[in-house]
Formats: sequence, C-alpha cells, structure tokens
Amino acid sequence: MRVTRLTILTRGLTHRCPNCGGKTLFVPGKLYQMHPACPACGFRYEGAGGQEGFYLRATSLNFGVTLVGYLLPVLLLAYTRTITLPTAKYLAFGGVLVPLFLYRPSRSWALLNYYLFAPEELPANGHK
Repeated sequence: MRVTRLTILTRGLTHRCPNCGGKTLFVPGKLYQMHPACPACGFRYEGAGGQEGFYLRATSLNFGVTLVGYLLPVLLLAYTRTITLPTAKYLAFGGVLVPLFLYRPSRSWALLNYYLFAPEELPANGHK
C-alpha cells in the first residue's frame, strides 16, 4: 500500500490516522483525549518515528491559527471601525475559547504537517 501526499492531506483534514485512514485519532466520547497509537494499525501518533516536539507543533499551529484566523480579523474590523472598540474587546477575550475548539484540528494538522513532507516515514510506505 502506498500512501500519497494527497491521501495524507485528506486524512489530516478529516482527523484520520495518516497511516491506515481509520477514524482512530481520538478516543470516542472524549473531546480532548487522543489515542497514543492507532487501534486499527498500531501506528504510534505521539513520538512516531522518533519525532520530537509533537505537542509543540500542535500547540504552535493552534496558536498561529488563533492569532491569524481569529484575532487579526477582530483587530482589522476594530481598526476600520466596522465594529466598535467594546465589541472588539469582548471578541478578543472570546479568543481564549478558540484554542479549545481547535484542539482536535491542531493535533491532526501536526501529523498532517509532518507526514506531508516525510511520507516515506509512514509504516504503510515501508518505514519500519
């Protein structure tokens, strides 16, 4: 089986195992708990292939998307006076909740980001 970059991209955007495509990234019924390994194929998500900084990558992606995708538009809307300053302040404080909603996507994006550039490291592509 050969896992292509397009397949890795699709699996990363749909929160699936980058190796087998199973919907096994997160523990069912637990919003903020990720499996350490895929229950379907045994692929280790955390620290797979000796990679360091899995949590740092996910946190950095979460932080970056929150800043650029949420807080920057709020700032620009306030700057152009499309929204009032008090409204912008409330929305900015609401930005504390955005990373909670991005927890699952950021974990999946961290795997996507790594394996998109190193697909040969997936066991399905022959890496041991």
